[in-house]
Amino acid sequence: MKFVEQLSPGRRYLVMGLLQKVFTRPVRLPKERQVAPEIVKSEDEWKAELPPDRYHVLREKGTEPAWTGALLDVHDPGLFRCAACGAELFRSDDKFDSGSGWPSFTKAGADGVIVEHDDSSFGMRRTEVTCARCGSHLGHVFPDGPAPTGERFCINSLSLEFEPGTNQ
Repeated sequence: MKFVEQLSPGRRYLVMGLLQKVFTRPVRLPKERQVAPEIVKSEDEWKAELPPDRYHVLREKGTEPAWTGALLDVHDPGLFRCAACGAELFRSDDKFDSGSGWPSFTKAGADGVIVEHDDSSFGMRRTEVTCARCGSHLGHVFPDGPAPTGERFCINSLSLEFEPGTNQ
């Protein structure tokens, strides 16, 4: 924090305010439930099936850089499926522009298609979401979304495949 001490008082106040906002974001605690994935494969099998960038996000809990995802600006009617197993996860009707740099949804496509886990990596407390069918990492859910749910499912584009068509 030495760099903050070197700033003028006005800039110091601004930086400290931004840091406080970043590190005191509201946290949505996971809806705890233990679910064993339906599809179980070894990491070697996943590595052989998935391209390296998708493997990193889906199986190693990586994150694609903000504003780079291929599905960020997709708002056509259709379904968003798990890129690892094809499970139907989200509907385009529930997608919105959150300004976060990742595709965002107000809810999952159906009950039970995702599983929530407590995530305290990188010194933050968040709620991770994974595919219930294969256990792959999708992203995180936050309690700052629009009505009616108040939730923002912030999902990596690399975790999803888009199937154009209806939302049925």
